Amino acid sequence: MRRLLRLVLHLLPLALPAGTALAGGARAECTREPQAHWMSREAISRKAVAAGYPDVRHVEVNGSCYEIEALTARRLQADVVMDPMTGDVVAASMGSDPQR
Repeated sequence: MRRLLRLVLHLLPLALPAGTALAGGARAECTREPQAHWMSREAISRKAVAAGYPDVRHVEVNGSCYEIEALTARRLQADVVMDPMTGDVVAASMGSDPQR
């Protein structure tokens, strides 16, 4: 199962048109748990790296989710919404131009 998930996450930038958000631009609802119970920013950054975003640039709270700005292994800009309790990717959008 993990192998399949890893494959899907690596192929996701190829499957989505540039700038397409999975959440359709709407604010995602990730959890109702208080922030005191959330994963730390460091832990969520490690989850982002494991999910295929090796260069995490910025982590912030957006509603009840973490929003991560990162680069993919192919150096594409990614905006990733992650569940702060599980570290699961809830939504992602990718840019089309490689970043340095």
